[in-house]
Amino acid sequence: MRFALALFIAGGFCLSSLDALGKVVMSQTGLALLIWARYMGQVLFSLPLSFHYAGPRFWKTSKPKLQLLRSTLLVCTSLLFFGGVQFLPLAEASAIAFTAPIWVAILSGPMLGERVARSDWAVAAIGFSGILLIVRPGTEIFHFGALLIGGMAAVNAVYQLLTRKLTQDSPFTTFFYSGLVGAAGFTVWFLFAGFPEMPDVWTVIQLCGVGLLGGLGHLLFVLAFYRASPASLTPFVYMQMVWAIGFGWLLFRQLPDGWALLGMAVIIASGLWLILHHHRQRARRSGTG
Repeated sequence: MRFALALFIAGGFCLSSLDALGKVVMSQTGLALLIWARYMGQVLFSLPLSFHYAGPRFWKTSKPKLQLLRSTLLVCTSLLFFGGVQFLPLAEASAIAFTAPIWVAILSGPMLGERVARSDWAVAAIGFSGILLIVRPGTEIFHFGALLIGGMAAVNAVYQLLTRKLTQDSPFTTFFYSGLVGAAGFTVWFLFAGFPEMPDVWTVIQLCGVGLLGGLGHLLFVLAFYRASPASLTPFVYMQMVWAIGFGWLLFRQLPDGWALLGMAVIIASGLWLILHHHRQRARRSGTG
């Protein structure tokens, strides 16, 4: 369990590093090249690993349409997040993005047929109120970019719920498909629209870092879930907020004010309650079934 937790936290650190590095690189390259590098790096990272662990037919899936839809949604989350984070401080943007577990609790009813209790709706409403504490008129976070991040959280929730429907496939098959649409789609885009002028060597290295961090972060999550149940690991996803605040200060000299910190605490507390509550409900149903 400790090793799985270490892998999970390390994966979260990689993805938070990706967010911070992406915010830096985007100002030099633009959004399209950043997204292409992020997913091309993940695909190149996944190919040898998927071949090794899942065999030469690692690309075979029982639900190809669902895999491609899920991969498309993942690209949408990146477009919405990086589209919004260029206008917002990193910590506040990450906090809004972490309303995804709240969306998961709400959408699990219509998508998975799970019962959404009144208490879940009440806690979800409290969690969303945390956004209002972060996004206040008169602050730099009161921006259209915050709506993009909020949309990203909702799309990310659908992405997570679709992942639960792919348990028949090897995790490494799903790992491969996760980056496929982003890599293929933006490669085709550049073939028709023209590849951007290559930036300097340091920026190229940073773009490679974006691809490496994205692939490594997802791989560490896969390996962690191989060794421990999601119920024991998922609550620690909010460790990424610590990294986001740290990167925001180190790279951009931005720290959340008191109201924003309170909003973050409300979002995290609500998300944790919903995650743990749903895990207890599923454990109770499986125990009685």
